[in-house]
Amino acid sequence: MSNHESRARPEHSRRVASHGFFVTGTDTGVGKTFVACSLLRAFAARGLRVVGMKPVASGAAPRGNDLVHDDVERLIAAGNVAAPREHVNPYGFAPAIAPHVAAAEAGMRIDLEHIGRCFDALAGRADLVIVEGVGGFRVPLGAGADTAHLAARLALPLVLVVGVRLGCLNHALLTAEAIAGRGLALAGWVANHVDPQMAAAEQNVRALETLIAAPLLARVAFAAAPDPASGAALLDTRKLL
Repeated sequence: MSNHESRARPEHSRRVASHGFFVTGTDTGVGKTFVACSLLRAFAARGLRVVGMKPVASGAAPRGNDLVHDDVERLIAAGNVAAPREHVNPYGFAPAIAPHVAAAEAGMRIDLEHIGRCFDALAGRADLVIVEGVGGFRVPLGAGADTAHLAARLALPLVLVVGVRLGCLNHALLTAEAIAGRGLALAGWVANHVDPQMAAAEQNVRALETLIAAPLLARVAFAAAPDPASGAALLDTRKLL
């Protein structure tokens, strides 16, 4: 056993007692929704009852009297448990801007306790809830609150989506450090190749494997329209349960 494996294993032993996972990313646009949907499909294939949750979503489009967000629709389609939309997505905003700004413009406050109650309601329906964050790990949600506070409130182990592109080493290591600094467990990470032209991509992923004390769950090749069904086949969920 390598030194890295011996360090990572005690951390992994704390991940298994969970009612779900919180999917975060090194930045926006790195494939969190794709990975969250892939996790939902992978766990459903193992016979588990699973439901997705997007607590906060910006950039929603009007549909009748409602606001509908594409990420929320994709999460609903990937799960196998029916749940009220207001629990799946407690806060949805039309402008595609930072959520704390969108909330302020709407005269609203994003309440982590309300999100927690919605999560509990979902957890009562399913074996696992896959929660997708917004943006990266430290996106502000309002005065004194960000997505890191949300992850801590839900007390879920995290799955980190690393967008493999220039700068990913720094972004991934800073995010992993921030997660550990909040006392949260990093259950695993996914290398999502979002830049097909990136030089030395293989070397970057190998470096992160040695530097992140959590298992690599999957490497996802670049795709213009990634398919969660294919992503589910790549994910090694045995490392999570």
